[in-house]
Amino acid sequence: MYFTNYLDRSNISNAYVSGMKEELKMVGTEFNKINTIFTCGYIVGMIPNNLMLQVVPPRIWFPSMQVVWGVLTFGTSAVHSVRQIYIIRFFQGMAESSTFVGTHYILGSWYRPEELGKRSGIFTSSGLIGTLFSGILQAAVYQHLNGHAGRSGWRWLFIIDGVITLPIALYGFLMFPDLPATTKAFYLTTEERGLAYERLENDVQVKRRSLSWDLARRVLTRWRWYGCSLLFAISGETESFGSNNLMGQWLKAIGGYSVEQIDFYPSGVTAVAIASTLICATWTDYTTKRWPVLVYMCAATITAAICILVWSSPTGLKFFAYYIAGASFAGQATTFAWANQICADDDQERGIVLASMNMWNNVINAWWPLLFYRATDAPRFKKGMIAMICWGRRRTDKEQDYSQLYSGNIRKKSADGRKNCSADKAARRRG
Repeated sequence: MYFTNYLDRSNISNAYVSGMKEELKMVGTEFNKINTIFTCGYIVGMIPNNLMLQVVPPRIWFPSMQVVWGVLTFGTSAVHSVRQIYIIRFFQGMAESSTFVGTHYILGSWYRPEELGKRSGIFTSSGLIGTLFSGILQAAVYQHLNGHAGRSGWRWLFIIDGVITLPIALYGFLMFPDLPATTKAFYLTTEERGLAYERLENDVQVKRRSLSWDLARRVLTRWRWYGCSLLFAISGETESFGSNNLMGQWLKAIGGYSVEQIDFYPSGVTAVAIASTLICATWTDYTTKRWPVLVYMCAATITAAICILVWSSPTGLKFFAYYIAGASFAGQATTFAWANQICADDDQERGIVLASMNMWNNVINAWWPLLFYRATDAPRFKKGMIAMICWGRRRTDKEQDYSQLYSGNIRKKSADGRKNCSADKAARRRG
């Protein structure tokens, strides 16, 4: 699901530099507005989607949302104005918002803290692979299908994207295992289902509650919602190099590169992002320390911004700068695994915190590119590079502050959970 999710998000950027801009007569910041409107739909849908996972079985809810955005993807191939894209992208954002935070919630329900980093890394990498595949797919589509049956290459891109999306939704209806406490997956035995549920109780005792207004009190009177939301609100904007396809816009603006090259060369950013995510996520599980990963990605983005800000630097150095900026995506898996670990004792709060982290990041991202990464600022993006240096430095300070608070709380909570679980098991044995 997340592969097709990111495939779709990247396709709008690749379509823009592959003929959509000219065919729809897009001017000024209309491309930025497309992304902003998508982000608004994404923000609106995030918390309701995560709460729905506790009401409707995930194997029904997840694939249903994927069917919705698959149909909307087909619709994008037939638009005749940028306003039609605005409408489609808003509702597409609402449907796609189910996937990222929803899956992190599911991962936190199945895996222990020392297993979460790798699993979160594999999951977030699947989205990045979608981004990588999008550039290669767009280059191939433009080369072989541009003009076929009277359709432009960028329109064929959305058709193929829709064709890929819908079968995955069908697979989800049949195979997705829901939560350990409710799974009825035919490929799991009764013993395996019991093991999946009980193995997590050895770490932290989870209190099962029905949805009520008490959830708001628990969320708003604890530090977790505020701390985690602020951390990822800052974190996500270090991904601006990749999420706004700055390299593709730079190549198009300076000229001298073919459409295929403009689609293909930014794939290097995504390749670095995938490698960084998997290596760093595995390292965090091995060392049980997550904050150094975030320092690493900030150092990479600050270095990249400085190299690009010095405009007289060689073109090869600018390529290097854009590529190492891909390290910024390593923070997704690390930060959400961290939040899953912090809120492990309250399923409902965990769902809200995970959704809010991504929601507040997108609240900032709704206007951040319009201010600092406007399409009209290509190829230099001077304001954006300065903002990246300041934001990366601020984030490094915050991570050091939160790491001590997180670590102390986690140790106390895990110890209490083990104590409660041991007492509960002893009582069952006596019974």
